[in-house]
Amino acid sequence: MMCEREYDGYVTEQQLNWLEKDLKYVAKDDVLFICLHIPVFSHVENKNDLYKLLKPFKNVHILSGHTHFNANNINGNIYEHNHGTVCGAWWTGPVCEDGTPRGYAVYTVEGNQVKWYYKGMETDRTNQLSINVAQLTDQKRMIANVYNWDPQWKVEYWLDGKYKGVLKNEHGMDPIAVTLYKGDKLPAGRTFPEPRDTDHLFVAHFAPEVKKVKVVATDRFGDKYESEAEA
Repeated sequence: MMCEREYDGYVTEQQLNWLEKDLKYVAKDDVLFICLHIPVFSHVENKNDLYKLLKPFKNVHILSGHTHFNANNINGNIYEHNHGTVCGAWWTGPVCEDGTPRGYAVYTVEGNQVKWYYKGMETDRTNQLSINVAQLTDQKRMIANVYNWDPQWKVEYWLDGKYKGVLKNEHGMDPIAVTLYKGDKLPAGRTFPEPRDTDHLFVAHFAPEVKKVKVVATDRFGDKYESEAEA
């Protein structure tokens, strides 16, 4: 993988030729992992050249980093995992720039079946979401951040013990990341980290009388993760 100083990334012709020859020895239904630093879906100019080589394979996982936030991108048969980092926002706080706890991904492979989850550094694997509740003018707003969400997850919520349905998925910035990193004075010592827009937020508004909220996120493998917060 080659890149210029501004991370205008690309895969060289030499690399593509090597990969094309190497893939001739790989069965089309084998699990295929491609590991690199720069995320392909957002930072590689000639990503379609790489996708073309990978298209015949049924189960492709691209593992990338660089961004200091956690994101998943699915393009047909290709699932790209852009991982959060062990250092979070460059060792300046407990979370990455999207509010994901600093950490790493864990993969389990059995035959041609792949499962995965995100693991925060200071927590066990059950910590897959955070809840933030804020008092607005005439209502309360809850933002749930489901760190490793993709479209096959389901995120539901309860207010004071009453089931309210599936939460609305929204793009935005995590409130914790905003508090820690937003502005040219934060964080102290290293001011360049900033909160980043993410697609794994879920939002609900409700009456100020509500005292407790609960969110249950079910991942693509059927595993459930629960979090509660005082409203």
